[in-house]
Amino acid sequence: MTETTQTQPPPDGPFSPFKPRSPEYRLAADALSGLRQDLFHDAFAYRPLRLMRVDGPLTGRLPARLRERAAHTPHALVAGAGVVAMLVAGALGDRTWTAGLAGLLALAPVLLTLTRPVGAFWVSLPAAAASVVVLGPFEDRPWPAGSFVAHLTVLVVVAIRTRPRTAAWMWALTAFYSVTADALVGYRLENNTAPMLLLSALALLAVAVRHIRKDAEQTVTAQRTVTAHERSRRTLLEERTTIARELHDVVAHHMSVVAIQAEAAPYRVENPPPELEKAFATIRENAVAALTELRRVLGVVRAENQDAPEAPQPTLADLATLLANVREAGLSVEKAVTGAVRELPQGVELSAYRIVQEALSNTLRHAPGASARVEIGYVLGGLGLRVVNGPASEPSLIKPSPGAGHGITGMRERVTMLDGEMTAGPTEDGGYEVAVFLPVVRRAGRADGDGAAA
Repeated sequence: MTETTQTQPPPDGPFSPFKPRSPEYRLAADALSGLRQDLFHDAFAYRPLRLMRVDGPLTGRLPARLRERAAHTPHALVAGAGVVAMLVAGALGDRTWTAGLAGLLALAPVLLTLTRPVGAFWVSLPAAAASVVVLGPFEDRPWPAGSFVAHLTVLVVVAIRTRPRTAAWMWALTAFYSVTADALVGYRLENNTAPMLLLSALALLAVAVRHIRKDAEQTVTAQRTVTAHERSRRTLLEERTTIARELHDVVAHHMSVVAIQAEAAPYRVENPPPELEKAFATIRENAVAALTELRRVLGVVRAENQDAPEAPQPTLADLATLLANVREAGLSVEKAVTGAVRELPQGVELSAYRIVQEALSNTLRHAPGASARVEIGYVLGGLGLRVVNGPASEPSLIKPSPGAGHGITGMRERVTMLDGEMTAGPTEDGGYEVAVFLPVVRRAGRADGDGAAA
């Protein structure tokens, strides 16, 4: 017999060890977690200042060499502010070494913001305290003039490079340092805590507003992009639906009429010869096949997603049926296969089939009475196709179709899609030749394309 142990809920009460935390406690815990994440975690991580973009309305008109230099404008501004703080601090020293050391203490935190922004803030606070010690008891406290300029610069640069929450924590720690320093050294008339807190609050507030506005602009831009994409997609679907409707109204109606008339034609003639009945049967079969293919294509066009249709697509294994069909239409065609026959990716199989189909259709239309030859070569790097026909026989009961359609263009598009090569042109004996190579690259036993094994 199996015993079932039930877990009892933790007891409530003032002495319960599982007493739920109060909202104030959770708020304080979240605040401390944010402080640790913003100012303590990887505080001295290497984060170099990015170059400024130079494709704006003003910088974009500069010569190439000047644009390269203009990209370092933020670095130059920070370095210039550091030099100003150094000069201010050095001017207050009564000795050479005190002036130099005070200037270095003011310059170092500012330059550090170029590579380690959060670490620069932590360096700026003890640098200000050290400046008070170096410059003596008659200097402004707790922020000597050089440290005053340097710390304000550090706060602004770090706030620009981080986020508003980090700026709030830096201001709070600056206020804590100022109040603590006042309490330790005593209040003096030269105390400048209030100016530091007021100016830093205004500067950090301006940076925070800039951040918020920038984030809002990015959000609006993203929403506009999504809206434009949805509008474009909706327009595309409407156009596809219109095309499908037009194709159905124009082509399907006439193909249906052809199929019906081809089926009824033998009954309109008394004792039709077998050749005539077979010809009408072939016409009807081709018309029905064309209608089936048209409905499949229209289904893809009308669908919202552009995924491949679920119906099986023709492959090179179906060429026998295609060749038998064109032979019944009066084209003498033969097929030759070289190399080891193997299964190719579905995209290659379908494109090869469609190319042969279009090439033979062009022969039927433009070279009536000619003979054709289809050559298929399975090679190590892919598949080679060659469809060549001789000149049209004279005289012929079937007249060539005038003009050039989009058959060659469609074949080139299929070949280009698979990164293949194609040549098409007349032969020396007056015929026409289409030669295609479709690459099939093996990668770790798999073929590119649809992922099927080559």
